[in-house]
Amino acid sequence: MDYRSIKNSIPLPLAEESMSQGAGDGRLLNGADKPRNGSPDSFCDLQEKPTLPLFGMDIGGTLTKFVYFEPENFDEFDVEERRILQIIHRYLLGDTAYGKTGIRDVHLEMGDQKICGRTGKIHFIRFPTSQMSAFIDLVKTKKFSGLASGICATGGGAYKFAGVFEKEIQLQLHKYDELECLLKGIHYSDRYNHRSECYYFSNPLDSENCEKKPFDFRNPYPYLVVNIGSGVSILSVRSKTDYTRVSGTSLGGGTFLGLCCLLTGCDTFEEAIQLASSGDSKHIDKLVKDIYGGDYSKFGLTGDTVACSFGHMMSKERRELASKEDLARATLVTITNNIGSIARMCAKTEKIEHVVFVGNFLRENQISMKLLAYAMDYWSNGCLKALFLEHEGYFGALGCLLEYLHLNHQG
Repeated sequence: MDYRSIKNSIPLPLAEESMSQGAGDGRLLNGADKPRNGSPDSFCDLQEKPTLPLFGMDIGGTLTKFVYFEPENFDEFDVEERRILQIIHRYLLGDTAYGKTGIRDVHLEMGDQKICGRTGKIHFIRFPTSQMSAFIDLVKTKKFSGLASGICATGGGAYKFAGVFEKEIQLQLHKYDELECLLKGIHYSDRYNHRSECYYFSNPLDSENCEKKPFDFRNPYPYLVVNIGSGVSILSVRSKTDYTRVSGTSLGGGTFLGLCCLLTGCDTFEEAIQLASSGDSKHIDKLVKDIYGGDYSKFGLTGDTVACSFGHMMSKERRELASKEDLARATLVTITNNIGSIARMCAKTEKIEHVVFVGNFLRENQISMKLLAYAMDYWSNGCLKALFLEHEGYFGALGCLLEYLHLNHQG
């Protein structure tokens, strides 16, 4: 993937009036090894030791995300608690894959976590929500039903599957607000991840000079959160308790995957991303130079700017030449550009300079991250910075684990 192939993908709709003032590089860390305190908000200030096991679950429209806190010292527990924890440990942590679709993201593990007087490690697991029935069957087969009386859950599936969980495996889902859990998870991971959680890209479209750099998120407010799941929600966050959903779009990660399945015959997100990484969207999209014969200098638009997504597909001859890879790339670029356009307009309206992009759409998807990074910077004349987080997609589930601590404390 070269510099031009990504740069050519920046869309015409982003070329709106730029913000007049900016923050440049803002609060940048001097190096990845610098000690970090994270967000000023604390969600684990309770001292009473909670009942284990500790789980958090985010059941999205496309993916279900699951986090588990593994205590460090089993000897601290009584015989029954130790038995339960050893069963969980043997299955959940005995492998990194579960069946054909379940994955434990080992590289995201957060060690040396001190939660309510206990030290341990947080694990991150995901599987397609379409496989929920298989997950429930697994819980039955492994006899996990008696290991916990309830799980704090968020996402639409927390409501959709609540009855099934209670009926089939006698497990209550304590339901929590999706966006509130998202923010709690973001702040916790940034504060307690011993490695840098927040980062940005410098020179995002230059394959030789592009660098991933840590960003100091200790004093984050105000900031914009663009949560890219099946659809997209955009939040304006002013403080721990002051946040508003300011916009969104139904064209999100689920749209990308659905269209790719229709256009290319692929079956999974990973396959769609792999196809897109080998494609060239300019064979599918109509550029400014295809319309004007070159640059549109009056408005600062280069000839390689996208003027019409999928514009070449109006031609029968072009359709016959279109490859699966090119179609997947154009689909990815179209969805990403739409999200970037809306995010930039929201940032301008809210007068916010830092935009945090999160969600499973960005998992293993550096094409979109670099497009967003370039677009935010270029079309705002350096006023906006696109920020990313290492645990993208898991913040809702992590927030639910924290909610369980408070539920346990209250109960």
